[in-house]
Amino acid sequence: MNSTSDITIPHQSLLGLFLRFLRFGFLAWGGPFAQIAMIRQELVEEEKWITPARFNRVLAVYQALPGPEAHELCVYFGMIARGRIGAFLGGLGFMLPGFTLMFGLSWFYVSYGISSPLFQSIFIGMQPAVAALIVRAVHRIGGHALLDNRWLWTIAIIAGIAQLLDVNFLITLVVSGLVFAFANKKNIAITLIIIFLGYLAFVGFNTTQTVDGSTIIDSASNSEVSSITLFWSALRSGLLTFGGAYTVIPFLQHDAVEVGGWMTNAQFLDGLALSGLLPAPLVIFSTFVGYVGGGPLGAVIMTIGIFAPAFSFTMFGHDMLEKLVDNKSAHAFLDGVTAGVVGLISAAALDILSATIIGLHAWIIFSVGLLILFRSNTKWTVAVVVLAAGLYGLLFL
Repeated sequence: MNSTSDITIPHQSLLGLFLRFLRFGFLAWGGPFAQIAMIRQELVEEEKWITPARFNRVLAVYQALPGPEAHELCVYFGMIARGRIGAFLGGLGFMLPGFTLMFGLSWFYVSYGISSPLFQSIFIGMQPAVAALIVRAVHRIGGHALLDNRWLWTIAIIAGIAQLLDVNFLITLVVSGLVFAFANKKNIAITLIIIFLGYLAFVGFNTTQTVDGSTIIDSASNSEVSSITLFWSALRSGLLTFGGAYTVIPFLQHDAVEVGGWMTNAQFLDGLALSGLLPAPLVIFSTFVGYVGGGPLGAVIMTIGIFAPAFSFTMFGHDMLEKLVDNKSAHAFLDGVTAGVVGLISAAALDILSATIIGLHAWIIFSVGLLILFRSNTKWTVAVVVLAAGLYGLLFL
């Protein structure tokens, strides 16, 4: 991507650039695949800003890096059109509609949704549907990330066990990356696995001596969380979203539900349900998490933190990161990290399922929702499943 021979961008005013990506943001329904297809259709196939081959290389780079790929593509196109200010305007325009809608829904939820029996029924109905979304995401991400590689499957399983034992996920991801980076040197990789398994056994033994094994907090604290805590949680999560937006779930759940306790697991699922209804990258549910934890300012801080890496990779270091991704050792490390993230999401999904799929109605919503999600890939599927589940809750719960 050092050559510019395959870039032919017509002049773009800064206002025109912002309005173009703002329009993309309003039309960003249906998840990352639909969003990427929309951007490719207009800027590559119709207006030919870059060649299809170059687009594929750019997309491959962003798929290997953390962050929502569709948003990062908007930052990239803004960058090649008008430099860093163009990159900022492109990314801002794409995320602004979703942020505004989620901010408004978060205010409404906190002000009315928690105490209203009507909205409680709707959200209780939505929660099993969100659990189905997460299970479908685990299957989709795992299918792409693990393939038929025994090393990657082993890493994912061990990472899942580590998550259930509440091991710090940063440790787990570093070990996951190192194991696969040394997979061609079996002695080193196996030694790393044995050491980590020994550590897990030690953690598990101490856990059984002190707690009953439950990690989900049932009640949230009423006190607001500090701005620094919210920003750090979001920034760290934004740096760890390998393999798609759903991979941010275990990291934010860990900080907001399990450790920070500023929201319940049910509230966390409500935020995910709301994000599934909006034209935005799924990570926009971090706005909801921040609002519950720190009010309007917390929502803004959380959003800035989680999107900051997606802006920064392109604005300040895209060429360097592309070279890094082309390095085979670095690519293997990233593949190992992605496998570790699959394990983390799987463990988080188990926690969510155990807390959510309780009773006949929840099983009906979960089963039907999962069946529809596996059989349909249209851009409206997620919104239809979540809305239908909310309607079921309104009528029967």
